[in-house]
Amino acid sequence: MRSRSDAPGSNLAFITSIGTAVPDNRIAQDRIAEFMSAVMQLSPAGERKLKALYRRTGIRYRHSVLADYGRKKGEFTFYPNPPDREFPSVEKRMKVYERHATPLAARAAARCLDKRGLPADRLTHLITVSCTGMYAPGTDIELIGALGMKSSVHRLAINYMGCYGAFNGMKAAASIVRAEPDARVLVVCVELCSLHFQNRETDDFLLSNALFSDGAAAFLVEAERGGLEIMDFACDVFSGGKDEMGWYIREAGFEMKLTANVPEVLRVGVPLVLERLLAANGLTRADISCYAFHPGGRRILEVLEAALGLGPGHNAAAYEVLSAYGNMSSCTVLFVLEKLIAGYPAGGETLLFSGAFGPGLSAETALLKIV
Repeated sequence: MRSRSDAPGSNLAFITSIGTAVPDNRIAQDRIAEFMSAVMQLSPAGERKLKALYRRTGIRYRHSVLADYGRKKGEFTFYPNPPDREFPSVEKRMKVYERHATPLAARAAARCLDKRGLPADRLTHLITVSCTGMYAPGTDIELIGALGMKSSVHRLAINYMGCYGAFNGMKAAASIVRAEPDARVLVVCVELCSLHFQNRETDDFLLSNALFSDGAAAFLVEAERGGLEIMDFACDVFSGGKDEMGWYIREAGFEMKLTANVPEVLRVGVPLVLERLLAANGLTRADISCYAFHPGGRRILEVLEAALGLGPGHNAAAYEVLSAYGNMSSCTVLFVLEKLIAGYPAGGETLLFSGAFGPGLSAETALLKIV
């Protein structure tokens, strides 16, 4: 039986459980390409370009709260049908977010707590993370009733930080547990990226439309030893990357700016962040046994492997998650961590480096230990 840290203020914090969930609509990537071509009314040349792009992503399936992505032209219910009608407004998209975000988040959270065998009413803190929708009272308050938490649970909402948002939640949770060893902090990430498809035939929008999907993930942070020990964090905003990635709220939805230069910025910046994190902890790269990167896209993973001198095996969990689910923004790295730690026996003291990347261009990283 695992025991909680018996030394108050011992600075120990552990991720003791991770739970994940995706919507029921599972659509093959080539089917999504057909949907996109129909809605965007692409020319034959444009359709060939789009389908080639989709094949290169390394994604086989994505999930969405919307069934449209798997339907044929003439059967769409959310996106324009026929496609020359006006695309959904922010209001319409946010109404769908309000309807679907909490149930999906609750599924991931319930799985997390079930794995740990912990009743929801024993949670002391709840942190919610999302960048694809906002409303108030929001998911944080709705989860109290959905899961059966005490109404006095302390709440924190981390909004609009992009794909690295889970690390900001992890930082906050670790700080709480280190200050209050009896705290039990649930962090819940939920992202409905598929609500924000934009009908523009530019490289930025074609690329973002090819990658993003919906999902939720939750993790529990405690002072009790087990799972992943949270060792340290490092972050940076990379010079020259500000214009390479952005996430903007416009009249017709949230617009993702994502250029082909993102991998190059990360190639230079991420090794520097890793070296700083290792030096702060008296470690070298030889001490790191595995890696858990947010799979923002296949090219990002390939560039990071080359920059850090890794083989494909080091990043296998990230490729598997990308193939099966696509990019679910802040949730995605937690799917990778869940898959990665399942392959390691408890008590191994294995060090891993994990990171995610977002608008700025910025990176959030963590040094973790599988215990």
